[in-house]
Formats: sequence, structure tokens, C-alpha cells
Amino acid sequence: MAAVRGTDLATMARDALDAFGGAGAIVHEGETVFIKPNFGAFGMVKYNPVERGDCTKPEIVIAVAEECLKAGAKEVIIGDAGQSKRYDWGQVYTLDGTTTMAAEAARLASQYSGKITLACLNADSPGWTPVHSYTRLEKIYISSLIAQADRVISLPVLKSHRWTHITGAMKNFVGATSTARYGLGIQWRFRLHNAGIEQSFLDIVREVKPDFTILDCSVCCEGNGPHVCPGYWGETVDMRDRLGSWLLLSGADLAAVDATAARVISHDVSTITHLQMAYNQGIGQIQEPQIDLLGASLAELQVPWKKADITAGFLEVLWPGLNLLLGC
Repeated sequence: MAAVRGTDLATMARDALDAFGGAGAIVHEGETVFIKPNFGAFGMVKYNPVERGDCTKPEIVIAVAEECLKAGAKEVIIGDAGQSKRYDWGQVYTLDGTTTMAAEAARLASQYSGKITLACLNADSPGWTPVHSYTRLEKIYISSLIAQADRVISLPVLKSHRWTHITGAMKNFVGATSTARYGLGIQWRFRLHNAGIEQSFLDIVREVKPDFTILDCSVCCEGNGPHVCPGYWGETVDMRDRLGSWLLLSGADLAAVDATAARVISHDVSTITHLQMAYNQGIGQIQEPQIDLLGASLAELQVPWKKADITAGFLEVLWPGLNLLLGC
């Protein structure tokens, strides 16, 4: 895997691809590519979740989409289900505030022969495909847009998390599922949490077999993520303040990228359940000596980080926090 440092996220994203031969080494001409960012907070919170650290920076998403189109992709679909029934793509601004996902999708459509599609999966998925689950659910339904894509790229943002210690490339695939199916009437996936959230998203990763990930470690969330609301939920971290630059971690092994990210933010990988599960189930490598990190040493990247309090139960955390979260 590779570490890319800098302050220009679009350039960094291209460098993260180039470390592995560019998008052309992942995407072949005529293929459909599904790009899965973490846009989960859009439409739910009142603040700008890009600036606060809740969401993947659109600069990264746009750069990766453009590189896939340059490589000859027939269609690039950018999608997430998140906690919203529908996104207003014209309000999904880049971190620098200069453009939006809607404007950039229009630009890419005009410049390249491939098709570009923006999809809020809760509203726009044409169907839901079952994948085998080792939870008591036995099957988990994911968007057919992901299931039928030739290539899948995960573009998460790094955050500590109240239920899973961290969220990264693998947990990002919770957003492949429908809140209508799993939310019991509201935009939260109670049924997946109740069945076992770690095994649920690992089952999706095992089935989808994502081809690549770039983990956004620029403006992030520490403490009681995955949302930013100081005093109850998480707090914003700008990695420039701790590392001197922004950071992207990339590679084809999602478990290796997530485990390295956990070490960057000073977490003990042996205590993170889903990383141990991913390793034991053969999904990916998490052992530090077995992971080749290009571009920097782990010692150069490690920063202090407030860990999440994962002792509280799901409902104990959710119900008193909802009004506070939505009011932030």
C-alpha cells in the first residue's frame, strides 16, 4: 500500500493511483466502475459535513472518477446510501468551496465519452442484490449498482467510531445497503447493528471484492464518531495540524489499508474487532510486518488521536444523541 502526503487533494488522489500504475491498472476499457465515497451525513446534519470531517472530500472523488474515465470506463457511478433518502448534489461542495459534485459531474460528462452517474442509493438504486451473510440475517441486500459493477473503488474518510473503533475502507460498505430495509422506519440501520455490524459489512466486502481504496486522512473525525458534534459525538481533526500535511492511504487490500490507518491514529489493531475478523476470515492482511508501505514509514505518520468510547450500547448512544446531532 502507499502513503501520499500533500495539500492538494486532487493531485494526491492521482498520485495514490499512480503508485499502483494509475487507474488504467485497475479499470479496463468498456468497464463500469462504482465509486463508493462516505457521504453518509449529507442531508442529515445541518452543518457542512465535508468541512467538519464527516465525509470524503469531493476533490478526491472527482479526481478518481476522471482518471477512470480517462482509462476508458464506459460508465462511472458515484454512489452512497448514507442516512438520507436523497442527496442534493448541488449542495455537495468540495472542501475548498469552489465547485460541487453536480457541477463536476456535468463537466466530466461533457469532456469524456464515458457516462457519469450520481446516485443516492436509497432513492436511485434500481434493485437490491442479496449477498450471503454469516449473521443471523443469512442474506444482506446491497445495491445492484454495486453488485453489477465491473470495478468497485472505496473512497472513505478516516474516523474513529463509537461502535467499531474506526471506520475506513471496509466499514464504508454499510452504505451499500438500504435504510428502508434495515432502518425500522428511520434512516439508521438498526437491523444490521442488531445482527452484528462488523460481520455485516465484512460479508459485503467479501462478496463485492473491491478492487482498490483511497482512504481520506485530511479533515477527519476523532473521538466519538462517526459524526462531529463536540460534547457528545466526535471532534474535527485537520491532519495538517498534527502531521504537517494531509495524507491519503491507498491500496488493493482494504484490510491492510484500514489496519495501517488504525496504527497511524495510534490505535491498537489487536483491540479492533472487525480488523481481527477480516484477517481470520481471509479477507485481508493486517499484520504490520507483512504490509509494505510505500512513500513513508509508519513512524513518520503516527499522530495522537482521541479514541471513541465504545462501552455504551447502540440504543444508549443513539437516542439521546439524535436531537443533539441534528442540531449541530
